[in-house]
Amino acid sequence: MFRPLSTKKLPRSKSKTRQRWRLFHATDFQSLMYPCFIFCHVIGIFPYKINASAFSGSKARYILSTFVLLVFCGYGLVVFYQTDISDTLKYNTVPAALQGNCYYILGGIIAIVTYVMSGQRMRFLQALQEISSRLPPESYHRLSWLIHAKDIFGFFFLLGQAPNAYSPNVYQALAKVYMLYITLLVFQIDMLYMNCVCVLKACFKRINENLANLRELVTSDEPHLLRRIYHEQRNPFLLMELKALKKRHLMVSDTVQMLNSTFSLQLLATVVMTFGEITFSLYFYILKWHGEPTADPGRRIWYSYYTMPIVYYGVKIALMVWACETGKEQAAEIGTTVHDVLISTGDKQIKDELQLFSLQILHRENTFSAKGLTVDATLLTAIVGSITTYLLILIQFMVTANACVKTASSNSTVS
Repeated sequence: MFRPLSTKKLPRSKSKTRQRWRLFHATDFQSLMYPCFIFCHVIGIFPYKINASAFSGSKARYILSTFVLLVFCGYGLVVFYQTDISDTLKYNTVPAALQGNCYYILGGIIAIVTYVMSGQRMRFLQALQEISSRLPPESYHRLSWLIHAKDIFGFFFLLGQAPNAYSPNVYQALAKVYMLYITLLVFQIDMLYMNCVCVLKACFKRINENLANLRELVTSDEPHLLRRIYHEQRNPFLLMELKALKKRHLMVSDTVQMLNSTFSLQLLATVVMTFGEITFSLYFYILKWHGEPTADPGRRIWYSYYTMPIVYYGVKIALMVWACETGKEQAAEIGTTVHDVLISTGDKQIKDELQLFSLQILHRENTFSAKGLTVDATLLTAIVGSITTYLLILIQFMVTANACVKTASSNSTVS
């Protein structure tokens, strides 16, 4: 049966407000995002307070976030000095230096942008909470199985790499702790982005379900004698519901654009970091297989340096692309459903409203992007192709360097 939509926000009951969070049993936006918010607060990137139905800035948490950023940037400069200028933590190969510097620079960019965008991110979360408040509890419950599982497992999986930070060299141990913090920070930002995409996808799905129910009402047939009376009673109701759906679609589309502007820089840095880490990990694995000198394993935080980073970054980018691709498909499906309803009805007023809805959908391209880079299946294909290309280039440099060394050694032997 078709459930009417109301543009007015219904007041929350006291029992629902006081409802405690339960794992895998989310009933609203806050209980769905609770593990992600807690982990963000632990690493110092969540300077907000959450009231019953609103996000607000917290002075104490903002001071903590500022302190964490200052320490992060300050020690980042120390790490750069130790690795690139002094001999304290000098890289043993040029590829290792490229990988390390790329990782530190991109991690620093993500940390600084996350801090600068705190206000805009708070406004976005508030807007997302408001538009998702009309979702039924069943939708949150289904989402919680994926969101809670990946957030909790991913955080403790990365935290489980902490024992590898131990090193007799104090400077090396601190550098590994710094690298672990970057990994946790990037993971939490990426998971927060993915969670928001999943909630927006659920909002599009809800609109599509209501449109499908509306189509059933439009196409239902009534007895001939009662058809005119029924039409006069039903038509204003259908128009009201259709306008409410159109307004809700506009609000969700605006929130998608807000999401893109809020997370675009972090997402772009994440894509570049993923590309670099997978490429260099595969390259170092090939070097080890050929018995060539690789990156110093004592500088890494992973239990299995060559396989764990590849699996971790591959699974993470695949999940993010999957969420964005399915969200884009769900938004595009609304246009198909609108045209199905348009074909099924003969009422002029409803047809006019549906045509306006169709024009609105055409003018609101609901894609998830980062500074012109669309996050969908083509991005995953492009990453795989680029990794293959640059890996072949690195291998060619390795073969050429080995050939030059052998030639030089043979010439010195002859002379």
